[in-house]
Amino acid sequence: MKKDDNNTLAGARKEGQEPAEERMEDWFREGTTSEFEEGEVVRGRVVHVGGSEVLVDVGYKSEGAIPIEEFYRHGVLPKVGDEIEVYLEAKEDSEGLIVLSKDKADKIKVWDAITQAHDKGVPVEGRVVEVVKGGLAVDVGVKAFLPGSQVDLRPVKNLTAMVGQTIRAKVIKLNRRRGNVVLSRRAMLEEEREEKKKHTLEVLSEGMVLTGTVKNITDYGAFIDLGGIDGLLHVTDMSWGRVGHPSEIFQVGDQVEVVVLHFDRETGRVSLGYKQKSSDPWERVEQTFAAGTKTRGRVVSLTNYGAFVELEPGVEGLVHVSEMSWTRRVRHPSKLVNVGDEVDVIVLDVNRAAKRISLGMKQVEPDPWATIEERYRPGARVIGRVRNLTDFGAFIELEPGVDGLLHISDMSWTRSVGHPSEILKKGQEIETQILNLDRENKRISLGLKQIQPDPWSTVAQRYPMGSRVTGKVVRLTDFGAFVELEPGVDGLLHISQMSSRPIGRPDEMVSVGDELTLLVIRVDPNERRIGLSLKELAHAVEPPPTVEERGGRRGKRGKHRDEYDYDDEE
Repeated sequence: MKKDDNNTLAGARKEGQEPAEERMEDWFREGTTSEFEEGEVVRGRVVHVGGSEVLVDVGYKSEGAIPIEEFYRHGVLPKVGDEIEVYLEAKEDSEGLIVLSKDKADKIKVWDAITQAHDKGVPVEGRVVEVVKGGLAVDVGVKAFLPGSQVDLRPVKNLTAMVGQTIRAKVIKLNRRRGNVVLSRRAMLEEEREEKKKHTLEVLSEGMVLTGTVKNITDYGAFIDLGGIDGLLHVTDMSWGRVGHPSEIFQVGDQVEVVVLHFDRETGRVSLGYKQKSSDPWERVEQTFAAGTKTRGRVVSLTNYGAFVELEPGVEGLVHVSEMSWTRRVRHPSKLVNVGDEVDVIVLDVNRAAKRISLGMKQVEPDPWATIEERYRPGARVIGRVRNLTDFGAFIELEPGVDGLLHISDMSWTRSVGHPSEILKKGQEIETQILNLDRENKRISLGLKQIQPDPWSTVAQRYPMGSRVTGKVVRLTDFGAFVELEPGVDGLLHISQMSSRPIGRPDEMVSVGDELTLLVIRVDPNERRIGLSLKELAHAVEPPPTVEERGGRRGKRGKHRDEYDYDDEE
């Protein structure tokens, strides 16, 4: 019987009944559950909370008892007087009591909400509980499956990182009978992106400033998510200064404020700028860094021809290798500076149009060569340290930054030096004499042999022509033999002066090590040559011919025999 029919019948009975009977009938009528059906969710009021159960009055003749564990599982324990929804399992059990369930009521509510979300296409919220085969398990009141391909707009490499996160996703498949729920977070994100894109396209215009998220970084720039639409921030628009790679400035996930430089509505392409938020520092560079200004900067790059120094963000200048040192010949900037070094520089020239600044490091200190003639004069003796040895000589450091060249030809008066290392060692302190000074070309010529007197300056007095000398053969050549007369003074015994008779080779007459007595037949101090003769000495020691030996050998053409060459007579 329906509820309205009961009320009509009850009204008819009231006319002839006593008040007590009416109250009994009202109590019985209020206690009926004709409006309830088993298997439905009904509302009830908590009347008692005990240690093991909760009593709920749903308007029936008895309260229903629900195990308190069903409330603990949901983390909330009700209070007396709270209204809650419960599931009516049975109106009477074996003992005649109503049977209620909080768990089943909650599950039915969840399934109803999931079904409604599926039908209407609205997202549900849940917590990722674990990684399962092919995707993730998500608790949305019931356990749902989120395939890996539906987790994000792009493939997610590390699904484990999402465990514990609360997410929103759409229900794309539902089987209530089997208890299967399949979710798609990607579908929800795509929908949100389209909504954002639509809104962004409506408001986007060139020149406006937006905040976006760095989505991806490449060698040529960074893609910025502006809200459903991506814009390209090219590496050249990141900074007024030098940028080697976009990752030097931005990282994926960074929030960045950018300026819209260009927007093509037809293609949807957006060009962004970051440096354009501030004015170009080169516009005021002529005032900030005028020629002659001394400033400090950081070395940001090295090349074969110089070092680039950052004076301020966006402004760099070049220190050419020729402007690094007054005294050293710098072959590569790395010999003096490294990337990251702080250096003092002088602005030499500014070209705002070409965005170039020429800098000098050596100009910070006075040029030691400007006053070199006041400290060093030709003829003066100086003490220095051997800094470097080369095939042609040695560089002698006279003071920091000032070197002089000691040529190999100025190392010894007498020795034929093959390499400077035969006389000098690197780091050795030596005394030399200044031979020449060229301030314009920054060159000083030094001499070592000039400290001692030149033995050849008096060789003509010590070895006059016609004098007899004794020496040792030290070297043989095709044209003769060199004879050492004293250390550093050699004479040449030419092959033609070895014998009166023709010989084939010098070694037929003399050998290295032979001690010889010779006749000096030529002396040239300027050419440093002494000519020696063995043949002339042999003639000089022969006794003169007697009269008898000379008789009969008178010449035919003159009165005096001595005027004739006796050898020609034969």
